[in-house]
Amino acid sequence: MESATWVFKAGDGAMPPALTGRTAEQAVLRRCLVGLGNGEAPPHNVVLVGPRGNGKTVLLRWFQDACAKNEPAVDVLWLTPSALPDPAALLHALAPRRGIAKLLPRKIGIASNGSAEWARSNGPRGLAEALASRCRRRPLAVLLDEAHTLDGNIGSTLLNASQQVRGAQAPFLLVLAGTPGLPARLNAMDASFWSRLGQGKLGIGRLSEEAARQALAEPLEARDIRIDADVLASVIAQSQCYPYFVQLWGDALWRHHLAASTNSIGAADEQAVAPVVATQVADYYQHRFVELESLNLVPAAVAVAKLFDPGGAADALDQEVDAALADAAIEGSDARLAALQALNRLGYIWQPPDQQAPIRWQPGIPSLMAHVLKQAAG
Repeated sequence: MESATWVFKAGDGAMPPALTGRTAEQAVLRRCLVGLGNGEAPPHNVVLVGPRGNGKTVLLRWFQDACAKNEPAVDVLWLTPSALPDPAALLHALAPRRGIAKLLPRKIGIASNGSAEWARSNGPRGLAEALASRCRRRPLAVLLDEAHTLDGNIGSTLLNASQQVRGAQAPFLLVLAGTPGLPARLNAMDASFWSRLGQGKLGIGRLSEEAARQALAEPLEARDIRIDADVLASVIAQSQCYPYFVQLWGDALWRHHLAASTNSIGAADEQAVAPVVATQVADYYQHRFVELESLNLVPAAVAVAKLFDPGGAADALDQEVDAALADAAIEGSDARLAALQALNRLGYIWQPPDQQAPIRWQPGIPSLMAHVLKQAAG
């Protein structure tokens, strides 16, 4: 009998046993990868946007693996903003080593505070030239996770370098992943062209019901473990098709299966693990609530939650959200806009891309709002 410690991966970016429901997103990334392998410059970068826990990092991991396995191989570089504290670090990460030797003496100095400083006159241009040289020898994909925390100057340099390198027909791809606050962050980077992404702006939200069922059932079936259809439907409903919660349920059921040494999962098994999952979910929600408290956003979060309360609307217009914030005595359009933007940055509510006007807001996790209402009332 299967005795793996972990089958389901309820964590922070680990690859799940079955990556389901992301066919369209994978197709966009595969098309870029094919182009890179053929020595072509994709016409745009790729931006993955969505609330936390929906699998953006997982998609980056999948693409990282696809690049490594591609024939011909494509170099792939995984970065986070914390690894790019200054332009010197960006140059070291992206430029070929022999290119760095030529660039560093002229481009890098020491500022009065002791930090590295890059001459603005030709630094970014030098980076683009060195990066293009590297990519002409071997295609390169740069994957930047947590991009919503990227320094504005570093981000502007990176975006402009990407445009210049691809404009020079060198095979380079930049993939950025971040929370719903990422577009606003990119807008502030003095690189207005970033939003011309074609199909490259990908909203990563909750799974469809079918994809969530597959994510839970397929790993069990692959190990000859049958899950009752009614139990599967119940678990998926409780998970709300939120990828992190699907993995929590899968892990709890898997561990219970190991302890019980059975080859089927029924209602008694669901009832046995339900309190464990409920505690984990409540703890996760409480972290989010404390986060809202620390930013003085609980009144705004409560006001917005009432728009999406169970039995209410599934989405809301800008003016409906603004009216709810006004009813909560958040006075002044600037204050209401700031509160809305802050809730969006946290993924409490977001606007998935590829909508037709009028653009609507959706909850990141509907039941988080129920938790916020309960905590605030208590």
